[in-house]
Amino acid sequence: MTCEVGPAGESAMRLIFSAPPKPALTHKLLAIQESAQQYFSETLIDSVIGYTTLTLFFTPFKFERDRAEAWLLAQADNPMPETPEPGAGTVQPVILPVLYHPSVAPDLEWLADITGLSVDDVIRLHCEQTYFAYATGFAPGFCYLGNLDSRLMTPRLDTPRAKVPAGAVAIADSQTAIYPCDSPGGWRLIGACPERLFTLDSTPPSRLSVGDFVRFEPISEADFHSMSRRS
Repeated sequence: MTCEVGPAGESAMRLIFSAPPKPALTHKLLAIQESAQQYFSETLIDSVIGYTTLTLFFTPFKFERDRAEAWLLAQADNPMPETPEPGAGTVQPVILPVLYHPSVAPDLEWLADITGLSVDDVIRLHCEQTYFAYATGFAPGFCYLGNLDSRLMTPRLDTPRAKVPAGAVAIADSQTAIYPCDSPGGWRLIGACPERLFTLDSTPPSRLSVGDFVRFEPISEADFHSMSRRS
């Protein structure tokens, strides 16, 4: 697998693999990230995994660019780690409850119309899939999950909404996600999750992490309102 390493600012380095995103590659990036935390110790102040990238951020006055570049290239040559399967052994998917209803999902019926599916079919297809958490970003706790059933793939809105409520379950292209807080957003909204996805007082603060497997479970309106009051 070919890769390149280059600067990502004055005191950061980025490893980029020229391969399509897949769980095995993400687990390789996770393994390199863990090794980097041990190898660079206190000189490494942060690290971020993307779909096919790992960016390391260093203390500016302790940053040794040549050393970091050589180390990343050496790590990139390591073989792919074994990718766990969801539901096997201790690897269990995160189950998130979702209310699929037009009252909280303004694009649900629209999606059914443009795909030629019934609303029940849209819900079934979204819930049947086990998703993989490829990356986080956009907002604290926002996790990019793939891959959608091809029958549900749809582009983002031409004009993003000024406000999307926290807990909104959304899709865009081949991905799905949950908005962890009120924010602008251009994804199509097909449901709502009553659980909080990001809480500063929790450890870790984010409900989802890169490398997680995720499944959605439909719930009733009564359960949604009951769970919302408890969260």
